[in-house]
Amino acid sequence: MDFKTEFKPITVQPQQIEGKSFEIIDQEIGPHSFTKEQYPIVQRVIHASADFELGKRLLFHPDAIRAGIEAIKNGKKVVCDVQMVQVGISKPRLEKYGCEVKVYISDEDVIEEAKRLNTTRAIISMRKAVKEAEGGIFAIGNAPTALLELIRLVKEGEAKPGLIIGLPVGFVSAAESKEELAKLDIPFITNVGRKGGSTVTVAALNAISLLAERV
Repeated sequence: MDFKTEFKPITVQPQQIEGKSFEIIDQEIGPHSFTKEQYPIVQRVIHASADFELGKRLLFHPDAIRAGIEAIKNGKKVVCDVQMVQVGISKPRLEKYGCEVKVYISDEDVIEEAKRLNTTRAIISMRKAVKEAEGGIFAIGNAPTALLELIRLVKEGEAKPGLIIGLPVGFVSAAESKEELAKLDIPFITNVGRKGGSTVTVAALNAISLLAERV
């Protein structure tokens, strides 16, 4: 059966589609208190999720944007909790500054140690990552246990990240892990509630790397 539709796309040009999307976001977001440095991150998170509630509930440490740009320009590592975050990141923008994007959750030693301790690979991956990525950006979009472990390591002086992007999604510990992150006095980007995920974490990080190119 041949189905036809009367609908025609406004444009099929990628840049025009993105530009029109941002125009719509600007028109529909309504009143907000984000700074001009923070708003591009909010804009891209909404663009990635089509979720204004999620975007408007983002929380920023006052130094978050500056710290993220500095970490990139200084060639610090970017650590992801899962491969889904890693594959979405725009690596060419990071690599020109010498940044390496790492994910440890599938490393053999991480898998073995998690089995030995009967805990999650996400937790063990953070213990490994903090030893190799001081001053780096930690992008956590999937595993609340990874974020909670990273917070613990920060509190105990074992981790010194440059920026934590903590936007895990889920029903178990996701909202609570972000509440704990927001209490830290180190640069972070997070949000209120259960929403989040790999896509919006990638969007936030890619937005910061775009800002790094422009300053």
